[in-house]
Amino acid sequence: MDILKKRILEDGIVLEGNILKVDSFLNHQIDVGLLDEMALEFRRLFNCEKITKILTVESSGISVACAAGRVFGVPVLFAKKGNSRTLSESTYREESYSFTKKESYVMNVSKKYLSASDTVLIIDDFLANGLAIDALLGIVGQSGARLAGVGIVIEKAFQQGGKKLREKNIRLEGLAIIASMTNGKITFKE
Repeated sequence: MDILKKRILEDGIVLEGNILKVDSFLNHQIDVGLLDEMALEFRRLFNCEKITKILTVESSGISVACAAGRVFGVPVLFAKKGNSRTLSESTYREESYSFTKKESYVMNVSKKYLSASDTVLIIDDFLANGLAIDALLGIVGQSGARLAGVGIVIEKAFQQGGKKLREKNIRLEGLAIIASMTNGKITFKE
């Protein structure tokens, strides 16, 4: 997606530890026009699937998932991190680890909103090591729902997350796939 790649090159900042800061347009301040374009691209990529739910994790994936939910015409469900007093009913639970925040957390999704009758598209903002996506896949598996695939805004191909998913034959679509971030320079995979 050229418009996204251009924005990453113009406004993305490479931080120590292979962290890409895109808070000026994706996960702090949000460019809603770009968000709409990304949602339309996810719709084009997964158009043949009969998706009934979009699943993401709080909080950075929510805006992209909501935009996609609007164009797919389906509800968006997000996994809540940690224990919540509002999740009093039974939940699907999976543990994950954030390399960015350097902490473990438990993801919770209410069993009330996800079931074996659903076809799920997982959407998230980043894919690096894939631990958050692994946890979401575990939640989908617990529910018995069918997985349509995984849509990622920015995939770091030089890390193992995408490779692991593809080895499991999981359909993965990244809108901008980064081959490397060396000396502050971002190179995209062709």
